[in-house]
Amino acid sequence: MRAVVLSLAVFLLLTGHVLAEEKVRVADPYIELYTQPGEGHPIYHVVERGQWVTILKRQTDWFKVQTADNKIGWVTRRQMAGTLTASGEQFQITDTGLSDFSKRGWEVGTLWGNVQTSEMFTVYGAWAFNQSLSAEVSVSQLLGNLTTSNLINVGLVTQVFSDDWISPYFSIATGIVNTSTRATLVSEVDTSDQTASFAIGVRTYLSRTFFLRVEYRELVIFSSTDNNEELEIWSVGVGSFF
Repeated sequence: MRAVVLSLAVFLLLTGHVLAEEKVRVADPYIELYTQPGEGHPIYHVVERGQWVTILKRQTDWFKVQTADNKIGWVTRRQMAGTLTASGEQFQITDTGLSDFSKRGWEVGTLWGNVQTSEMFTVYGAWAFNQSLSAEVSVSQLLGNLTTSNLINVGLVTQVFSDDWISPYFSIATGIVNTSTRATLVSEVDTSDQTASFAIGVRTYLSRTFFLRVEYRELVIFSSTDNNEELEIWSVGVGSFF
């Protein structure tokens, strides 16, 4: 459960998109600053008409802003639509859509998988060189009955039909896996081995900047005892692109 919470926390942290800083002026009588994104959180400050705020980050329909006196809070999309740019024009809020899915640069996400009798949780990040090729780095934790393994992977991903809302892909990767026992009835043994893997999968565009990812991966662990281990991993998760 701790691995699940950590994966989701990292994913949510990464999917808050950092924007190029831009100053806008309040045109409505006021805008309200929330302590966190979400109307269930309290309003702690009001910025009045004519004052300027700097946009720091966007998270779906919420904007993180900073006032001239260094107060930082979150503003709803509806209120941000009523602000003006330095040229006096209405601040334009653009939404990312399917056309941007095929042109994504950065991609982050989290996956849950099943490896024989173990569960596997993964957080990853990727950078696209072009529409067909990207580099990916992932950190995974495998929770077995007697052991815990931490896997770091670096690989290349190539995708086909990148212009469609369903995008199949292939991946090759190499990495390091560190395994330690976590049972009191067996001798404590820690190992560190190299890995190689091949994967096929598909990304399916959901909405805004989010997509569903399903993957099958064959992982080979090159054991120091020359007793190599082959694992089949089925994973499913969500990701965000920007």
